[in-house]
Order: sequence, then C-alpha cells, then structure tokens
Amino acid sequence: MLGKIFGWWDGATIGTLFTIAKRGAHVGTDEFGNRYYQSRDKTSYDGRQRRWVVYNGYADASKVPPDWHGWLHYIYDETPTEHPLPRRKWELDHLPNLSGTPMAWRPKGSMAATGQRPAATGDYQAWTPE
Repeated sequence: MLGKIFGWWDGATIGTLFTIAKRGAHVGTDEFGNRYYQSRDKTSYDGRQRRWVVYNGYADASKVPPDWHGWLHYIYDETPTEHPLPRRKWELDHLPNLSGTPMAWRPKGSMAATGQRPAATGDYQAWTPE
C-alpha cells in the first residue's frame, strides 16, 4: 500500500490513479504494457486535450515506442491503435534504452564485457611531458 502512495517511479500512485479516473480517458496500450490517456476536457494552455502515459513498471521514457511518442507530442492526431504507422521491412522492433542493464551492448575490449581483453598491439606510444 505504501508503494502505491509514494512509489511514483514504479507505476502510478493513488493520487495519479484518482486523477486519471476523474479527468482522463484511456485511449490505448502499447506492446510494453504502458497505458496512454487523454483528458476529457481541453485543459492545456493552448486549448488542446492533455495527453500522458502511465508506465508499466519503472518510469523510463525510452520505453515509449515512436508511434506513441508522436501521438503524445501532438505530431499525430490519431492514436497508433486507430492508425498505425507503416513499417518498413528494414525497421527493427523498438527497444528501450538498455544502458546499465545486463543486456547493454559492450564493445570488444570493454572492461565490462565478458571474456578476455585482447592484448595490446604495440602501436601505442604513451605521452610524456617535456
């Protein structure tokens, strides 16, 4: 219960859920389980309906796919559930930022990479002050 009251970084708090129930309308959910909402009235400073996301789990903006990002920032009027973006055959599926996780990419020779670091080739000369 305390996690729902104070845990804003891991989903919605009780206050946010109350505000959503009172003022928001659910418009869709993405493949990561993030839920997207739009205000029922025009409450924005420019007269548009406010749009927001409630993250599934840890709040990380890189978990928002590009089509939903465009909708959140008023680039697209229709939600991706109503009008999905066309996919090119060379496009990969969206991945959140994996930095700092075990699935992060580590280049060859990185101290964090597993395995043995390659030996120096001898083409390096250390700088020495004059």
